[in-house]
Amino acid sequence: MVTLLAALLLLAACGGGGGGGAEAPAEAPAEAAATPTPEAAQEEEGTVGPVVEEGQAATVVEAGELAPPVVATPCEPGSCPFEGQTVTVIVNTAGEKGPISGPFYEVRDEFEQATGATLEIVEVPFAEHFPKLMTDLTTGTGQYDTSIAGAWWLGDLVGGDFILPYDDWYNDPRFPQWDIEDVLPGPRELLMYGGKKYMVANDHDGQVMYYRRDLLEDPEHQAAFREQYGYDLGVPQTWDQFRDVAEYFNGKDLNGDGTPDNGLTLHLKVGGQGMFHFMSFSAPFVIGPENPKLYWFDPETMEPLIDSPGHLRAMETLIDLLQFGPEAMLAWSLGESWDHFLRGEAALTFTWGDLGALAQQEGSQVKGKTGAAPIPGTHEYYNIQTGEWVQTEEPNMVGNTTGGSWAGVISKFSDAPEATYYLLALMATKEKSLIYAARGWDGVDPGRYSHFLEPNGTATIDDYLAAGWDEADIRDYTNAYFENFNAPLQFPYLRIPGTFEYWTALDIHLSEAATGQVTPEEALRATAADFEQITDRLGRETQLEIYRTSLGLE
Repeated sequence: MVTLLAALLLLAACGGGGGGGAEAPAEAPAEAAATPTPEAAQEEEGTVGPVVEEGQAATVVEAGELAPPVVATPCEPGSCPFEGQTVTVIVNTAGEKGPISGPFYEVRDEFEQATGATLEIVEVPFAEHFPKLMTDLTTGTGQYDTSIAGAWWLGDLVGGDFILPYDDWYNDPRFPQWDIEDVLPGPRELLMYGGKKYMVANDHDGQVMYYRRDLLEDPEHQAAFREQYGYDLGVPQTWDQFRDVAEYFNGKDLNGDGTPDNGLTLHLKVGGQGMFHFMSFSAPFVIGPENPKLYWFDPETMEPLIDSPGHLRAMETLIDLLQFGPEAMLAWSLGESWDHFLRGEAALTFTWGDLGALAQQEGSQVKGKTGAAPIPGTHEYYNIQTGEWVQTEEPNMVGNTTGGSWAGVISKFSDAPEATYYLLALMATKEKSLIYAARGWDGVDPGRYSHFLEPNGTATIDDYLAAGWDEADIRDYTNAYFENFNAPLQFPYLRIPGTFEYWTALDIHLSEAATGQVTPEEALRATAADFEQITDRLGRETQLEIYRTSLGLE
């Protein structure tokens, strides 16, 4: 049985990230604690100050100096709205120029001068973030006023009545104003739970495919590919086409350094967010027009669906692709895979928005060469409702909001809830959000109409050129994400109590299959067994009721 404790010990990091708004520290918590920084020694509950852990982000590019504008007006001494209050944020360890945590260091002076409050930033390794937060909440201690939380935590946070909705403050003129309607519908849904607003918009995760535009447009490669595969080389629209392109480019010198490179790059270390990538990858094998929602559990019994024939074919297909990437990626964290692409050593990958932005930064070998498109689809998916495979004439494409979509939540036990909302709303303002989305290093990915170019949104090409983007890259990138978030079919994001545990079980068994310890069928069967045990421990009827509500069935 995968218990929460075992899961936390094994899961070194997840995305979003996320993702990825998605970070993946390479070291496990015990190892990280073995070499504490001076700042960490001063703060038992976390690291106060910038510390960057190996493997969490790309290292071949430089962060750059682009900074968001100051938008808050300093208050007059004696009339500051939150004079003497302290807001403490708990966030994944990354440092002053690291994903998700970095913007807090930028905004600290502005926030303090505008409010009279003090901002304390507590950084902890990802694997310690959720349990430290939950300990603080379940004991009612109130040490942390806000957490930059993963969206999949909301089932636990709202279900336990641990966080506050901010509906009453959202339109209050005392606070910085931002527009939740500016967020595209898919990412916007993750900010709310049960009809109330809980997460303040920040990072908007989703995964797309990245490809080397220069390679796919090269006439010599086009001719050779057509001779070998019998059709024109182009942007893959299905996973079968993705395989052909990966196979064709694997072993060729893709960056002119005289050494063979790879058809693709991924990262498959336990804790390296492989389970997120499996979700995006597997979606078109399971989700279709006749089955738009059933992926995780049977809504009548809470029986796991994760070992369905569609999931199995997806895992078999994913593992088959691994032969076209470097063997080392079986032990890679997220940043190491991104670095491989940024050095020009891979033709294809699929991941979060961070990579497209990182490709524009100094040190990247693929600026002006990085295309982006929605995740490929399939011509056949398994309809779980009917138990049959369904053929499709056009590729079955499924959009996603896969990842952490890291955003602030407000603790019910905060003694400064309004000051906390002021901080989160300040960072959510349009002026700051556009800069966050345009940069690569801060981990904040696009998801608002104001992030997308006309006619999809209100951003201009000059907004991105000023951030150092190549024009072709930004047009591909924003189009890919706009199409992804607006796809008619969307991967069903899981937000029920225990999601952290369910996804950890999937992550562990996926890694076992990828490294050949078990077959894909055995991996999925073990995942389903773990899901059953987690559900039984948390209460099947309770879980079923919440799951049905999350699907809109109640």
